Amino acid sequence: MNQEIFKVLVVDDEPGIRIGISRVLQSFSVPLEDENLNVIFEVETVETAEEALEKLKNSPPQIVLLDNKLPGMSGIEALEKITSMKLPETYTIIITAYASIESAVKATKYGAYDFLPKPFTPTDLKNTIFKVVKQLIVERKARQLAEEKKRIRFEFLSVLAHELKAPINAVDGYLKILEDMEIEKNTELVKDLIRRCITRNEYMRKMIDDLLDLTKIESGQKVRNISNVDIKEVAQRAIETNLVEAQKRGISIHLHSNQPVIMKADASEIEIILNNLISNAVKYNKENGKVDVFISRENDKVIIKVADTGIGMTPEECAKLFRDFVRIRNKKTENILGSGLGLSTVKKLAQIYHGDVSVQSIPDQGSTFTVEIKDFDEKVSPQA
Repeated sequence: MNQEIFKVLVVDDEPGIRIGISRVLQSFSVPLEDENLNVIFEVETVETAEEALEKLKNSPPQIVLLDNKLPGMSGIEALEKITSMKLPETYTIIITAYASIESAVKATKYGAYDFLPKPFTPTDLKNTIFKVVKQLIVERKARQLAEEKKRIRFEFLSVLAHELKAPINAVDGYLKILEDMEIEKNTELVKDLIRRCITRNEYMRKMIDDLLDLTKIESGQKVRNISNVDIKEVAQRAIETNLVEAQKRGISIHLHSNQPVIMKADASEIEIILNNLISNAVKYNKENGKVDVFISRENDKVIIKVADTGIGMTPEECAKLFRDFVRIRNKKTENILGSGLGLSTVKKLAQIYHGDVSVQSIPDQGSTFTVEIKDFDEKVSPQA
């Protein structure tokens, strides 16, 4: 178990209180098994609020035990100043011999976490410290999660901006060429540039569609229409969606399923899975290649396999897949457009159905993606 030292500053003009608190806390620890953390305490003592404020400026402790009745500045006055410092990991406990509802409300109003009435026992002190430590750790984790969320959001937007900037710049360049040329004399070039613009726009539209799918899944706000879905039928629709693009390159698509495969699911989510896998199998295939789609049920699992005869990947490249905006970039893929969101969406959807996705691939021979999923159960399905 990891160990962390929490600093405790005791502010009290009674020597007996200062010594007593120091002795209790020197032999006290707070084990937090869930965090794999054991908190011990280092105690420092001062007699006045003025001394305490000076200490807080230079080295803020995690816990301040602050007597309300002090020579000079009172504990409540000091508490106001401590609160104004906005120290995120400093919690103040007011020690008072005049415990009442009014004093508790006042202490809380000015920023105290808790108050400890005199006289108090070692057990009272330990219980109060235990509560403070647990709260401090909880709020620390919340801040860390908020910072991580902010960092991920920044990275996500940065990658998104980069991915959208390239096709926008390309379309802008093509349009400027068109603007400056004599169109009547360059009809074939004009048609080519228009085709290029359409291709880049299709890429951006696909990215936006993928982002919308991903956002709906991760937000948990997607309304699911759960019914008995024939996966074979959904696969046939996904094949038809990708057939035109496949035929342009002489790629054949074959569905292997002898009978209907029924499961409880949202048909649109299963279609997203199949569309992404089949469109990738076409996109990264060789001319006159082949795509095989296998649908089967094994006990309580539905197995979807999509195999292609395409460019394939190395084990290192396979290990990078299934994360947001990840695309394999090499000489074979440099002219293939993609958002890098399709496979991460497939993985997230598979996990909602208590499954997962995997890949086996050999460079220049092809890849096989396998999705294993179970019937949707709203009571136990993980949140998207």
